[in-house]
Amino acid sequence: MQVKTTRLEAEDAKIIYQETAGLAIITIHRPQAKNALTANMWDQLAKIALQVLDNPKNKVLILRGSGENFTAGSDIKEFNAISLEKAEEAFVHMEKTISTIESLPIPTIGVINGPAMGAGLELALACDIRIGSEKAKLGIPVGKLGITLNNKFAQRLVQLVGPSTTKDLVFTGRMFKAEEAFKLGMLNYLVAEKDLNKYMIRMGKLVAGMSPESLLAVKQSVQECVDSVPSLWQGSTPFVGKDFEEGCRAFVEKRQPQFIRQSK
Repeated sequence: MQVKTTRLEAEDAKIIYQETAGLAIITIHRPQAKNALTANMWDQLAKIALQVLDNPKNKVLILRGSGENFTAGSDIKEFNAISLEKAEEAFVHMEKTISTIESLPIPTIGVINGPAMGAGLELALACDIRIGSEKAKLGIPVGKLGITLNNKFAQRLVQLVGPSTTKDLVFTGRMFKAEEAFKLGMLNYLVAEKDLNKYMIRMGKLVAGMSPESLLAVKQSVQECVDSVPSLWQGSTPFVGKDFEEGCRAFVEKRQPQFIRQSK
């Protein structure tokens, strides 16, 4: 089996791109930070996702993290050193990358081993199919950081788990394990960690063997049925506000944030 591998550097991190037997595999590799994505990595991820389409032999995109993590989402420490305006721009850019992956005209499979947090979970939910190991852990700790849940992320959650469970997961910011994620529908398949890569390839090849024209039509029809509009997030309130400054400081200082309710 021939494998073509490309490593694209982004500071001290890598986005690894491989092609094999009709499968395009993107691996987020920044193990020292639980595969948290820097702004440069989000940019590279978007470029590589579109690069997948350059090879007509690529029938399926597989997105995964290296080692024992999917991705912890965006690198919060990076935000602590910039203004709110720059942070807002970074979140908008991140959302564009996620929407790019969601709107690709080929099937996408997210493979989750270990934590998928915040934007990392949103990235996983943008994939058409999600496979997780028993070590997968998911969470939406936006409230701990003073980040808003944009309309598009909220839509993805409500479609999968309903409004009440969405509020529960966001209001509490709790981590939940693979079994609960599977029951909620966030994971389509739950497999043993030792079998994850083998199952990933088998599922990828199964989907790659289908008619690309048929799968594209189905993907477009499903998006229309659920009104999954990639630009929906653009109608959201800002991603960050005054609470985000305190949330970032608390994260870096490893303490509980002290938020103050703003009067109208």
